[in-house]
Amino acid sequence: MPDKEETPSFLKRAGTDKLREVFLKYASLQRDEEQYMTSEDFVRRFLGLFSEAAFNDDSVRLLAGIADTSKDGLISFSEFQAFEGLLCTPDALYRTAFQLFDRQGNGNVSYADFADVVQKTELHSKIPFSLDGPFIKRYFGDKKQRLINYAEFTQLLHDFHEEHAMEAFRSKDPAGTGFISPLDFQDIIVKVKRHLLTPDVKDNLVAVTEGHKVSFPYFIAFTSLLNNMELIKQVYLQATQGNRSEPVTKDQLLYAAQTMSQITPLEIDILFQLTGTVQQTGRIDYSDLSNIAPEHYTKHITHRLAEIKAVESPADRSAFIQVLESSYRFTLGSFAGAVGATVVYPIDLVKTRMQNQRAGSYIGEVAYRNSWDCFKKVIRHEGALGLYRGLLPQLMGVAPEKAIKLTVNDLVRDKLSDKRGNIPVWSEILAGGCAGASQVVFTNPLEIVKIRLQVAGEIASGNKIRAWSVVRELGLFGLYKGARACLLRDVPFSAIYFPTYAHTKAMMADKNGYNHPLTLLAAGAIAGVPAASLVTPADVIKTRLQVVARSGQTTYTGVWDATKKIMAEEGPRAFWKGTAARVFRSSPQFGVTLVTYELMQRLFYVDFGGTQPRGSESHKPANTLESAGSGTQDHIGGYKAAVPLLAGVESKFGLYLPRFGRGAATATPGATTGS
Repeated sequence: MPDKEETPSFLKRAGTDKLREVFLKYASLQRDEEQYMTSEDFVRRFLGLFSEAAFNDDSVRLLAGIADTSKDGLISFSEFQAFEGLLCTPDALYRTAFQLFDRQGNGNVSYADFADVVQKTELHSKIPFSLDGPFIKRYFGDKKQRLINYAEFTQLLHDFHEEHAMEAFRSKDPAGTGFISPLDFQDIIVKVKRHLLTPDVKDNLVAVTEGHKVSFPYFIAFTSLLNNMELIKQVYLQATQGNRSEPVTKDQLLYAAQTMSQITPLEIDILFQLTGTVQQTGRIDYSDLSNIAPEHYTKHITHRLAEIKAVESPADRSAFIQVLESSYRFTLGSFAGAVGATVVYPIDLVKTRMQNQRAGSYIGEVAYRNSWDCFKKVIRHEGALGLYRGLLPQLMGVAPEKAIKLTVNDLVRDKLSDKRGNIPVWSEILAGGCAGASQVVFTNPLEIVKIRLQVAGEIASGNKIRAWSVVRELGLFGLYKGARACLLRDVPFSAIYFPTYAHTKAMMADKNGYNHPLTLLAAGAIAGVPAASLVTPADVIKTRLQVVARSGQTTYTGVWDATKKIMAEEGPRAFWKGTAARVFRSSPQFGVTLVTYELMQRLFYVDFGGTQPRGSESHKPANTLESAGSGTQDHIGGYKAAVPLLAGVESKFGLYLPRFGRGAATATPGATTGS
C-alpha cells in the first residue's frame, strides 16, 4: 500500500535486483570492474544529508562508516545490501549507533573508537566530558584496553549522557554546594539534553525554576522526567482509562504513578510546574504531555507523495490560507467520496428498490421478497451493469456531497476546539449537524435523479430513461422535492456519525495515539451502524417523495402527509424497510470514504498551520538530519528508515555531529547542526 506505515522492526527487505539498481545509480567509483559508493555518494547523494557546499568532511565520513564495514572508505554493493538488512532489524537504532563507534569493523568498540567519535560531537566541544574519569574506566578498565561488545555498548550509550549531565552539574558547582543558578541550569539542559527538548520546554527552562537556585535532586528529577515522558504518557492513560482528552489533577496522576517505580513525586511536581508555565492551568491532558514530550526519532515511517509547508507557524494563518485549507480538504473529500460511493453502489441500488416497494398497491404482489432476492433479480434481468444504473449522476453528486460534509465538519470542529485541540461532545454534534445540513443544498437534485434512474429498471419499457430527461421533467424546483425529508435524514445522520467516528477512532488508536489504516476503516464502518439505522424512517419518506408514483400507487404531498399515509396503509414496519441494506451500504461507504480521506491527507501532506486528523501523526523529529534529508523513491526496503534512524542517533543519544566544515571559515566545531 502506498501509505503503509511501518516501524523499523517491521520493514520488508528490498529485492536484490532492485537494490542493485539503486546502488548502481549512485555508485560513482569503479575499481577492479566493481562499482563502489564513496562517502559523499552514500551520505550526500543517496541519503540527501549534508547537502550544503560547506559540509563537514569528518561528519560525512563518520556516517558513511556505518555502512562501510571494511573501513576502506568505500561502500561495496554487499555492504550496501548488508546495511539495508540491518535497518530492518528490531534494534536497528542501537545497531546503527554501534556501527558508528565500531571504527575498526571488528564487532567491538575500543576506548580509542569511543573517544574518537565523542570528541567529534558538538556536545563535547561545548561541555567536554572527562574521557579519563572513573565512568570510562568502569567500562574500559583502568588501562582502557577492554573491548566493549554490542550488548555492553547499548548500556554504555544509555548511561553516558546521564553521566555527562552530572559531570556538567559538577562543573557549574565547583564549591560543591549542591546548587546551581537558573541560568547555569538552562545552559546545561540546552547543551547536554538538547535532544530531549521541545520548544515549549526550552523556552521555559528558567521560568520553571521560579528564579530559585536548582538543587542536584531537582536537576536529576528534571532530566529523568525528560527521559521518561513516554512512561508518563502511559501513567496518564492509566489514570484516564485511555481517554486522551480528560484533564487530570496532580493527585490523580500521583495515584496512577504508584505502580511505576521509575516515576517519583518530585518528577510529577516538576511536570505540573512545567505544564503550568506553558498552559497556566492546574490540570493536564494528553496534548500537554505531547507538547513537552521529547520528539522521538520515529514512531511511524510515513511515505508521502507530496509534502508542502504553506505557513511557517499557526500565527501566519491568514484568511486566504484558511480558504486554501478548505479547498484542499474539499478536493480530497471529493475523491474520497467517489471511491466510497463506487464501492457500495450496488447495495445502494438494492436499498432504494426495497424502500420503493409498496405493499397493498394496485400493482399487486411485491417484486422482491428481501434484499438478497432483489440483488439476484437485478443481475438476472438487467445484468451485472444493472447494479450500477445511475452511478454517474451519483458520482457527480457524491463528490460535492462528501467533500462539503467533510470540509464543513472539519471547519466547524476547528472553530469550536480549544487551544489544545480538544472539543466537547455538544460541539462535535453541532459540527456534524452543520455538515449534514450543508450537503442537502447541493445533493438533493442529484439524489432525486439517481433514485429515479435506479427504479427505472423495474419497469419493463422500451424507452431508456436518461439523467438529462429526468432533469428536464422535474425543473429547478422539482429537483428539490423531498429536501425537507433529506434534511430530516442528513442532519441527524451526520450529528450521530462524526462524533461516533471521532471517539471510536480514538479508542482504536495504539498507545501512541496513532491509527493504522485498518482501524480508520473499522471506526468509519462502526460509526455508520447507529447513524444509518436510526435515520432510516426519514430515508424512507425521502425516497417515497422523490420517486414518481406509478398508476394506482399512493402519492404524497409532503413529509407529514407521507408519514401519515405510510403509517395508515403499511404500518410502522414500513418505516424501517431497507434498514439492513442501508446499514450495509452506509457503514462500509463511510468507512471507505473516511479512510481514503485521511490517507490522502497523509500522502499529500500540506501544513496550513491548522489541525491535522488525530491519529495521523508520524512524530517526525525536528532535527538536523531529518530536515536535511528526506526519503526518495530510491529509499526502498530498510532504507525507508535510514534517514529517521540516523536522525534518531542524534535525537535519542544526543550524538550531534558538526554540519559545517569545508569552506566555512567562520564555522566552529560547536556550530549547531540546525544552522
